[in-house]
Amino acid sequence: MPKLPKNMIRRKGKPGFYFRQKVAGRIVVRALGTDYEQACKRLRSLKSDDIPLENSTVAVAARRWLSVYVPTERRSEDHQLAAQRVRDYLEPFLGHVLLHKLKKDHLRSYRLRLEGTHLSRQSVRHVLSDLRCLLNWCEDTGLIEHAPIPARLLPKMQERPPDRLSDEELEKVIALPDPYGYICRFGLGTGMRWGEMIRAQSSDISGAVLTVHQTKSGKVRRLPLSQDLVGELRNRVGRLIPLKNGQGVAEQVRRRTGIDGFHVHQLRHSFACRWLERGGSLTALQELLGHSSIVTTQRYGRLAEAYVHAEARRMELREGRV
Repeated sequence: MPKLPKNMIRRKGKPGFYFRQKVAGRIVVRALGTDYEQACKRLRSLKSDDIPLENSTVAVAARRWLSVYVPTERRSEDHQLAAQRVRDYLEPFLGHVLLHKLKKDHLRSYRLRLEGTHLSRQSVRHVLSDLRCLLNWCEDTGLIEHAPIPARLLPKMQERPPDRLSDEELEKVIALPDPYGYICRFGLGTGMRWGEMIRAQSSDISGAVLTVHQTKSGKVRRLPLSQDLVGELRNRVGRLIPLKNGQGVAEQVRRRTGIDGFHVHQLRHSFACRWLERGGSLTALQELLGHSSIVTTQRYGRLAEAYVHAEARRMELREGRV
């Protein structure tokens, strides 16, 4: 490797080449890429630019993050959600702060202000996660030397059991007249997300397997279908779910069954809990649900209280017979 040009450096523990220069009394570092020739071209371009880096604010960086990073790393609906979080929360609270002057206490204050709004604890976590992603991107691209992220920025969430339907409630929803009963049977039989359900086509079925192409993780997965569900799907053509409005479906199910808190995602939770209660493995459930991490699936490992008590009673009776 030839001697590096002036202002080009390597960083310990990080691949590629970087531009390094003192600007307005501070050290500015920018990523140049991993290819040496391309890095030299970008270096010459940066040296010819007259960009007042010291005047870049959090808002300016956020807009660039939204235009460069988010469209290539997230789904279109998530892109819109990230833009809304920047517009409604980040810009009013931190947008005016100069990026290189951003400190950990700015982020702590931001969290406190978010917690003082109407946002739920989970929503606060999502907004702060976007800010963390933004600052890590700023560090990777060299806009800041180090992302000032506190160790415990995100609020802890109280673990809650899966929001599943009871056996009695399941009997009510699957007995509904079509299309609502069919939709509930389909969701309960596949464990699919609502967005995946409404995109499913009859052409995705081969034998007793349904292939899910457009998933949250971007990975194709194949779901085995019960014989009863195969029979219901056999004569369907085109979209497998005739309705697209999940909220409208939930409202109809609530009105017709009297289950006040019903929502379509409960079908997915119920599928997962029933899978484990019937002896299915956690790793297989992870594949069926399309979770990228087993940690997400493990929440279903804490089975329903009634099921645990029944198992304990069964073990007592077995020991008594022995």
